[in-house]
Amino acid sequence: MDPALLRERELFKKRALSTPAVEKRQAASDSGSHKKKKPKVDKESSSGSKHSNDSSNGNFNIKASSGYKFGCLAKIVNYMKTRHQNGDTHFLTLDEILDETKLLDISMKQKQWLMTEALVNNPKIEVRDGTYGFKPKYNLKDKKALVRLLDKHDQLGLGGVLLDDVEEGLPNAAKAIKALGDQIIFVTRPDKKKILFYNDKHCQFVVDEEFQKLWRSVPVDSMDEEKIEEYLKRQGISSMQETGPKKVLPVQKRKKQGGQRKKQFKTHNNHLAGVLEDYSDGVPVKK
Repeated sequence: MDPALLRERELFKKRALSTPAVEKRQAASDSGSHKKKKPKVDKESSSGSKHSNDSSNGNFNIKASSGYKFGCLAKIVNYMKTRHQNGDTHFLTLDEILDETKLLDISMKQKQWLMTEALVNNPKIEVRDGTYGFKPKYNLKDKKALVRLLDKHDQLGLGGVLLDDVEEGLPNAAKAIKALGDQIIFVTRPDKKKILFYNDKHCQFVVDEEFQKLWRSVPVDSMDEEKIEEYLKRQGISSMQETGPKKVLPVQKRKKQGGQRKKQFKTHNNHLAGVLEDYSDGVPVKK
């Protein structure tokens, strides 16, 4: 080998040994790249979920509060009805009602709602000088008031009175009805509700047999209730209105007209009616 090349080779080795070499080490994150990285939580999604949870909780609280309010109202109305049926008809203040119904934990806002809206607008509550009482359909004090009511309905042809309405408005209704005995007639409707009628004993008289025969000899099979009612109205007699549930008549479908309609064709050349000839049956034979 050329000695010049050997000298250059030796000089190159010396320079390489004298020059320090710096090696770059891999980062710890790169060395642990095989490990699973934790997913980053999106702040916007987390805040949105929190907002949705807060809104859902708010809606739940609103529903719960409204349900509690109407539950308190129903409890008050039922209590006022029960005490009226037991004979306690004197009016109470709102504080007395809340005390007797044990609703002392309601807020001032709910109490204000009861005073200004709920109890004032309730059809079963009567307000009198800041006090409250039950308001039945028929305000009956005793059994004599019940007899007068039934007699009035009988005279005016209004029919009977529902037992539920009597029990609602008459204190100790069962005891009063039992004391009246045969002065009242009970009739049960198809829906199982009972109706009270006045038993007018002045109408209990013996009818002559000849008149009964004449009455039964008149045929009414061909007349329905509407025709009978129209006849009574013409004679100036008012019929008793039905107090039972009304039957809904089914709607009758219209029948389609049978057969096809004949098609009508437009005629043209009317101004040539006396000039044109009809050749539908063939060419006419000249005579």
